[in-house]
Amino acid sequence: MNNPLRLARQRLRLAGWDGSQPAIVVLGDKQRLYLLGAKPGGEKLRRDWPVSTGRAGFGNQQDSGRTPTGLHRVCACIGADAPMGAVFKARQPTGQIVVKSSDPKEDFITTRILWLEGLEPGINQGPGIDTRERYIYIHGTPHTERLGTPASAGCVRMRAKHVIRLYRHVTPGTLTLILPDFP
Repeated sequence: MNNPLRLARQRLRLAGWDGSQPAIVVLGDKQRLYLLGAKPGGEKLRRDWPVSTGRAGFGNQQDSGRTPTGLHRVCACIGADAPMGAVFKARQPTGQIVVKSSDPKEDFITTRILWLEGLEPGINQGPGIDTRERYIYIHGTPHTERLGTPASAGCVRMRAKHVIRLYRHVTPGTLTLILPDFP
């Protein structure tokens, strides 16, 4: 079996990534997010964290509740100074803080938001499949007991302290590759 991260790096390189800046890889079958690349000054960067992707699986159709696949970039980083657990609605802080929740009906978007934009016309960019227009984010969640399993409404959920760490390395334009599985 091929190493999924090696294959992901190859795909990122085909998109112009040279490893001198951070890139994000989400591996759906592992329910993990990987931060790859280098810090300023050239120090190699590789971290990974558990995530929760769409409970409906992977796919790019609007209103499907699925996590979009393919090559993306971060188009906006939101919440730099927000406290841990800060709740966002329409990308604006509400003033509410939720650190822990077991209510599955509440799909809280907390702490930080990395808004994704698809880079592949006809796959994750364009009418009916557009990741940005679907408001797909990498964001914090108080549903930490669900991390490691598909449980979101389509976004990529992370533990609050992990999304804060990721946020420190990411800027608008950071390449993000979402892969549902590997052969």
